[in-house]
Amino acid sequence: MATDDEQQGRRRSLDEVLDACRSAVVAEVAEKGLGRLSIEGVARRSGVAKTSIYRHWPSVEELLLDAIGHSHPVETVALDGGGLRSDLLRSLEQLVGWLGGPTAPAVAAVVAERQRRPDLVEALYTRVFDAHGNRFTRTVIEHYAERGDIDPRLVTPVVVDIGEALVIKHQIDTGNLPDAQTRAAIVDQVILPALGIPRIPENGPSI
Repeated sequence: MATDDEQQGRRRSLDEVLDACRSAVVAEVAEKGLGRLSIEGVARRSGVAKTSIYRHWPSVEELLLDAIGHSHPVETVALDGGGLRSDLLRSLEQLVGWLGGPTAPAVAAVVAERQRRPDLVEALYTRVFDAHGNRFTRTVIEHYAERGDIDPRLVTPVVVDIGEALVIKHQIDTGNLPDAQTRAAIVDQVILPALGIPRIPENGPSI
């Protein structure tokens, strides 16, 4: 099958082909769901021959996991000494940016199939989420706990999930992703107190 670019006299580079496949599989699963996801659909949407797709991925599920992982943010701690609060705010901004992007609906479609495809959901967590820092804010919190700025006993599974949970709840309740002011309230009023740090007065110093 000739691609659109080839029909116009232009051959796409390998990176362009791979990116086209990744974009197509994300769009396909978000639009049709995991049950109707197929290499044929990806091939039609991307303009890449099925044989070319199989040359790089053994199955459509492998392509999907690769596409999600390829665009998933890697959670890191700032090296400029910005501090715990600054890093928490940045991690929530990163989360909101990801939730507003194209892969979040694809992830939701995979997680919705937990009962039917537990193997794929497990692969999503181990190969994508765990490999990229697991939960948003968790990398930050664990870093500062290791430095001694936070009591490690306060770093529980509930606490490391607070930021992510409240961002998603805000999206469910309002239909919108939280703005900067709301994200700051989540950090100042909930995450930092849960870590044993008193609530910061408005316009107070960074921690």
